[in-house]
Amino acid sequence: MNAGSPQAPSKARSLRAGHRIPCYALSDWGTSRFRLWLVDRRGQVLVEKRSEDGLDTSRARGFAATLEGHLSGLGAPDNLPVIICGMAGSRQGWVEANYVPVPADLSAILSGSVKIEGIGRDVRIIPGLSQSGVSPNVMRGEETQLLGAILDRDLFNGIIAMPGTHSKWVALEAGKAKSFATYLTGELYALLASQSILRHSVGDAAASASPDHPQFTAALELMLSGERMLGELFGIRAAMLLDNLPPEGAASRLSGLLIGAEIAAAKSKHNGKVTLVASGAMAGLYGKALAIAGLNFDLVDADEAVRKGLFVAASGIWPIEGHTA
Repeated sequence: MNAGSPQAPSKARSLRAGHRIPCYALSDWGTSRFRLWLVDRRGQVLVEKRSEDGLDTSRARGFAATLEGHLSGLGAPDNLPVIICGMAGSRQGWVEANYVPVPADLSAILSGSVKIEGIGRDVRIIPGLSQSGVSPNVMRGEETQLLGAILDRDLFNGIIAMPGTHSKWVALEAGKAKSFATYLTGELYALLASQSILRHSVGDAAASASPDHPQFTAALELMLSGERMLGELFGIRAAMLLDNLPPEGAASRLSGLLIGAEIAAAKSKHNGKVTLVASGAMAGLYGKALAIAGLNFDLVDADEAVRKGLFVAASGIWPIEGHTA
């Protein structure tokens, strides 16, 4: 959700003399963002690159050219293998990596990676998860965060929440992803804040929603009390006109309504301890929301989780003992 300060694309630092030799390149390649890390044999990050080269930009330029450009900029060896998760493996992406149906042992995800053919480097894309039946659902990219969180906390059962543009709540049972739900919380926030009547209330403060703002707490409690979100959204506009609600307050209230509706729905299905996989502003917003909802939670850094999941996947494909890069 674009409810906190957005991360600016980082300036990449290339490998220099004295750096340890990279063992793998790990990439989280989404719809709008591209992240790349070169890691050593222990999974420690040597250098990284973040950019806006998401799906549409990379499709126009060429996925192979985009990847090689970033690898070259980081000083990656020509034979360095690359493991990718995210929308690069979607039907609209580089190569489609089919979904693994739930219930799924996450080792099945790792073994289902797809190799990119016709290029000079060994590049693999991790498949997503799918759910058929009365509640059809898919995830792509979050499955790697899920794996990293499970490994980080040695999880076997429980609920894992991964907030974002499309927030995922996963039920883990006996070490398997049993089922999951998706909430369009982040996407709705972006649309309402920038393209609806509420844009006049939020203005340029879309990234300023704060878990410490009283409007966030009030809106969250309203949703948790059973009120309906659709009946409360226009009140943001009215509060600006009648009570001079400032843009930061409008952004915080909108965030509270949407996150509150998500957590109220999730809580109706799962009322146990939650493993929250989030970073930055998201960690603050969702941590405050879970606490107010009375849900105990354990926080796992989202960036660390996706890197750990990618590293484990890479280690299974290219065992370190036999790797010579």
